[in-house]
Amino acid sequence: MTADDLPLVRQWLGEAHVVKWWGAPDQQFDLVKGDLDEPAMHQFIVARDARPFGYLQCYDPASWDNCLGPQPAGTRGIDQFIGEADMLDRGHGSVFIRSFVDSLLTAGTPRVVTDPDPGNARAIRAYEKAGFRKDRLVDTSDGPALLMVRNA
Repeated sequence: MTADDLPLVRQWLGEAHVVKWWGAPDQQFDLVKGDLDEPAMHQFIVARDARPFGYLQCYDPASWDNCLGPQPAGTRGIDQFIGEADMLDRGHGSVFIRSFVDSLLTAGTPRVVTDPDPGNARAIRAYEKAGFRKDRLVDTSDGPALLMVRNA
């Protein structure tokens, strides 16, 4: 992702299905924009057949207030959303998550974690289809979250 992608990400963050789980669009946009220069955060635009439809961020959980508990050194965290409503419920989420996480694990990452809202059944189902397992509920600055884990 580059600064050229920010208008598209801003648009997606305003979509009702994204706002429901990511929250206030302006606040989230400021965070995403600010993370472009953060060395512990890597951001990606997800596309299919050259059509951008989603956002994925991959980060070092130890670089933030780690409410996810102790993790093996080298663990990466991910968050994502599908911005284009017509791409929902078509299996794209679990496919791009699995592909991305497979590449991390193959490259030597020992564990990948994510923390969806416990009420976000669509996200939880996509993560499970991508090989994640439910670990436990955790308290985050955004409220309760379901820690999900995928080990190498």
